[in-house]
Amino acid sequence: MRSALVTGAAGFIGFHLIRRLLGDGFRVIGVDSLNDYYDVALKERRQAQLLQSPNYRAVTGKVEDPGLLMGLMAEETPDVVVHLAAQAGVRYSIDNPRAYVEANLIGTFELLEAARAHPPAHLLLASTSSVYGANTLMPYSETHKVDTQMSFYAATKKSNEAMAHSYAHLFDLPTTMFRFFTVYGPWGRPDMALFKFTKAILAGTPIDIYNHGKMQRDFTYVEDLVEGIRLLIDTPPQRPENGAVPEGDSLSPVAPWRAVNIGNSDSVPLMDFIAAIEEATGIQAKKNFMEMQPGDVPATWADATLLKTLTGYAPKTDVRTGVKAFVDWYRDYYQV
Repeated sequence: MRSALVTGAAGFIGFHLIRRLLGDGFRVIGVDSLNDYYDVALKERRQAQLLQSPNYRAVTGKVEDPGLLMGLMAEETPDVVVHLAAQAGVRYSIDNPRAYVEANLIGTFELLEAARAHPPAHLLLASTSSVYGANTLMPYSETHKVDTQMSFYAATKKSNEAMAHSYAHLFDLPTTMFRFFTVYGPWGRPDMALFKFTKAILAGTPIDIYNHGKMQRDFTYVEDLVEGIRLLIDTPPQRPENGAVPEGDSLSPVAPWRAVNIGNSDSVPLMDFIAAIEEATGIQAKKNFMEMQPGDVPATWADATLLKTLTGYAPKTDVRTGVKAFVDWYRDYYQV
């Protein structure tokens, strides 16, 4: 039985990924702090579902706590590590930057040190489309420069990529950074637009629409994301011979390290996304148009060619299908 250590296990993506890994016959050790950044009860409900499997072990603690991950890695020696734990959110990072230093920078350092001491066959770390920052060349490719982050959250994620690259180079750790593009779906985060919009529309209260609706996002359905991660687990990068990197590959010339976009390869206007929620709920939204918020970007759009080249897979769930699945879950979960 293969084993996997997953951080951020009770989070939105961690929950879906672990369900998939358990279904595929993995033994999974999940780490989560169950913090109150958003509704703890939702995290506890996710964790309770995972604990129904005898092959799941839940560990409560912060990844930045000295020695926590080192001890777990020594005890469990997992074959695969997927690092999802992070302080998320662009706007929250403006008011609470220290939370990002602790969880994203120190937490990732603790993970890298544990992986250095007890190397897994493959180390996978979550990055974000936000690392592309002010880049206006779209669709975003992994070979584009990522030097102009627009938020402190994005800056910590870019830092994670650089930190992981140095460890991959120095200690020959096969490492994949996967860059998410606006993930949504059932059991989603309450601080994200789909959750907030659905809640407000069903309650008959206005929704805040930034940049007067002139926003576009590459919305990625959570099951598509999980499929991409699952396939990448079995595709560890190898240090290239003589620094030779295939065209279009983000593989480092000096390390077994690679960044991979996981997105739908389709930039959807925000107003079309809202229309999908209106269709799924059967209710017309009351709209409050506002200016762009600090740290935000007007558009994201993934070039997912590298994911397809490496795994043969391309995310494919359309927004209307994915939004309906979320709204159905929301109504069932909250009985509205």
